[in-house]
Amino acid sequence: MRRVKLPLGTVVLDPTGPALTDDDRKRLLHPAAGGVILFAHNYETPEQLLALTGEISRLREPELPISVDHEGGRVQRFAPGFTPIPPMRQLGVLWDRDRDAARRAARAVGTVIAAELGAHGLDFSFTPVLDLDYGASAVIGHRAFHFDPAAVGSMAAQLIEGLAGGGMAAVGKHFPGHGFAAADSHVAVPADERPLRDLLRKDLVPYVAAIKAGLAAVMPAHVIYAQADPEPAGYSRFWLQETLRGKLGFEGLIFSDDLSMEGASTAGGIAERARAALAAGCDQVLLCQKPKEQELLLESLASTAVSVPERIEKMRRRGGRDFRKSVAYREALASLQEIP
Repeated sequence: MRRVKLPLGTVVLDPTGPALTDDDRKRLLHPAAGGVILFAHNYETPEQLLALTGEISRLREPELPISVDHEGGRVQRFAPGFTPIPPMRQLGVLWDRDRDAARRAARAVGTVIAAELGAHGLDFSFTPVLDLDYGASAVIGHRAFHFDPAAVGSMAAQLIEGLAGGGMAAVGKHFPGHGFAAADSHVAVPADERPLRDLLRKDLVPYVAAIKAGLAAVMPAHVIYAQADPEPAGYSRFWLQETLRGKLGFEGLIFSDDLSMEGASTAGGIAERARAALAAGCDQVLLCQKPKEQELLLESLASTAVSVPERIEKMRRRGGRDFRKSVAYREALASLQEIP
């Protein structure tokens, strides 16, 4: 099949199953499509996954970047055939006992994720979680490394460098921090009523370390931080422009979180949500597991160009070799055994 030459658009979407249908191809060839995210419903075996990513890569030029939520613990979409990654809170447990071992383990996690996803045609994972474990948010919970901002920043920086060693970019989430808000933004509109100074002093600390380590992208939270802005962070110029780009100096890609989530509903319908996110400073928007809504969103954004295409290009996997054959990968597998 001949690739269609088409600039990347602003919408990241998922196929409906383990192989592309004609409708999937039509959506992925739409001018507004700009990336692919895969889920458990897109995975059966390593061989099937490689065939799927291969077909996606052959659709367009430039290729659509392919991603997944592959954090570890309960958020690991590909299971059989992939190394089980522990929840990041287990690295926090190790940190309390041996900080050097925790740093090594975090780097090993990044190395293993990059090697295994890269070998199956994926460009990047939406990881690491930079939220603090305040013990309030069940949806974050053990996905967070620790409650100590310095600990989270240190381990996240190592994970980011491990990913980079395998040619893979990192995405920090959920900016500025979902760990304090109790409600689950998948089914509610969470609010964090803390003073702005608390967020700046605590929750942003891991982002400083992650950006210094080479963080390539950020995903904001569908959370309202009422003392700072009445809009959720993903719709907030204060958080995305003034704080993330201004105060923190972040120059990479900003993804919205999934616009189908209830936490995104404050802006109206799907098209209104996307425009609010893009107007606030997001470069690309995600809409997952809603094929009919995806078609409507693609049409509504058909004439909307990506503001800085170079940011998307930096998300592509680098290096053509199979990092599973490297000494670093074998050593990383051994280091995972140190995690309690």
